[in-house]
Amino acid sequence: MRKFLAKWWLQHWIYLCLGLGLLIFAIACTPIDRLSTPASLNSRYTDEQPALSGDGRYVAFISNRDGSRRLLLYDLQAQVLLPLPRLQDRPEAVAESPSISYTGRYIVCIINDQGRPSLVLYDRVTRQRQILSRWYQGWVRNPSISPDGRYIVVESSINGQWDIEVLDRGSRIELDIPDGVPIEGRKS
Repeated sequence: MRKFLAKWWLQHWIYLCLGLGLLIFAIACTPIDRLSTPASLNSRYTDEQPALSGDGRYVAFISNRDGSRRLLLYDLQAQVLLPLPRLQDRPEAVAESPSISYTGRYIVCIINDQGRPSLVLYDRVTRQRQILSRWYQGWVRNPSISPDGRYIVVESSINGQWDIEVLDRGSRIELDIPDGVPIEGRKS
């Protein structure tokens, strides 16, 4: 009887250990939703190329927290990372050089997907991205967006050297202005 109990106990102990091991493995392999938990601005991963919104609330930056170079947006007031759905559709796409408008509505950056860098404008209100360099003949780098989101300056190689180009998004776009009052029209 003693041998039977010892054998039974050993078998159940092994099953218990295996079950616990599988549970721990499953928990360890489950991705953490980094957007629903408070986060710090810096991490144990590489966080670089910061851009601060004009109102000082948001920081756009590049991080390899998810195993690829992705653009992240951090809310300094709430101390959380904010979602940027549809900005980088493919995990292989590499983001760099972010620039952010006054209240953080518009973000412009370079996304390198399949070997060709694209100038991308992202609207956080509509959650849409627009590739601004789709039919562009040259290469682009180091974009910067104006506080109101209308103008974007970028370095361009269209003339065989690096030059600066100013892109005007037009007068019919929704500007990124706080309280509907343009910055130049505010009373100090």
